[in-house]
Amino acid sequence: MVLVSVMAVLAVVAVVGVLVDPRVLTGAPIWLKPFKFAVSFVLYGATLAWMLSLLPRRSRVVEWAVVVIVAVAVVENAWIIGQVVRGQTSHFNDSTPLNTALFAAMGAAIMVLFFAHLVIGIVVLIQRIPDRVARTAVGWGLGLSLLGMLAAVPMALPMQDPGIEGIGGAHSVGVPDGGPGLPIVGWSTTGGDLRIGHFVGLHALQALPILAILLTRFATRLDERTRARLLVVAGGAYGVLTVLLTWQALRGQPLLQPDATTLAAVAALAVATATATGLALAGRRRPELVLAA
Repeated sequence: MVLVSVMAVLAVVAVVGVLVDPRVLTGAPIWLKPFKFAVSFVLYGATLAWMLSLLPRRSRVVEWAVVVIVAVAVVENAWIIGQVVRGQTSHFNDSTPLNTALFAAMGAAIMVLFFAHLVIGIVVLIQRIPDRVARTAVGWGLGLSLLGMLAAVPMALPMQDPGIEGIGGAHSVGVPDGGPGLPIVGWSTTGGDLRIGHFVGLHALQALPILAILLTRFATRLDERTRARLLVVAGGAYGVLTVLLTWQALRGQPLLQPDATTLAAVAALAVATATATGLALAGRRRPELVLAA
């Protein structure tokens, strides 16, 4: 939560930077990236703190994993701000040996964060949070956020090399980075954008617990097992959606301009999700039977 507080202050600083600093980098205000990363870590840290509070007993392994995550977050944001001050891009920057080394070091740091996050997920599964609905939401949220991290890997692969000197990767597919994009997020409106699947996958960490809270609060007629099954259906659908969005981006297709193949895949996902939801509800136990049990 100390990290969350620091990131919240950084987000405010970045907003001020957007307003007073006229510099633009890759088609966006230069302080926009620090703002987005700061907000992302506010959400990530707060959600993780809540999840860890559900563990039935203390875990030294988790505590060390959290220390690693906090350290990586601080280093990564310091690096991004440092590059902003220098007027340099932080990602895919191969313009100088220093920039190349910094980007490579940050890539390694993110892999460390990935494995620390994985360790937390394993401990959560081993300890088994007593509340079945919360346990399902936390498990799926942690797992799908790992999938969201992996969705960013293609950005730095050789296939994403734009052939421009000093640039060693790209967010966009089929078009250069920095072109026309959606407001705030900047996702390309003329080509594919790998940040979409990355974003959606990462925020499963919040989406699944929020769904669990809503089910617990409003679906009171459903027993705990049925609510947990609905979360499994939602988690599976969310994971497929993350893969689908990444696949769409890799084909160089803008989010808001899906072709017939993409629309068919979305329709199939919707039908499968609706069917699975119906089966989960059909198998629920009636309240009087739950009481009798």
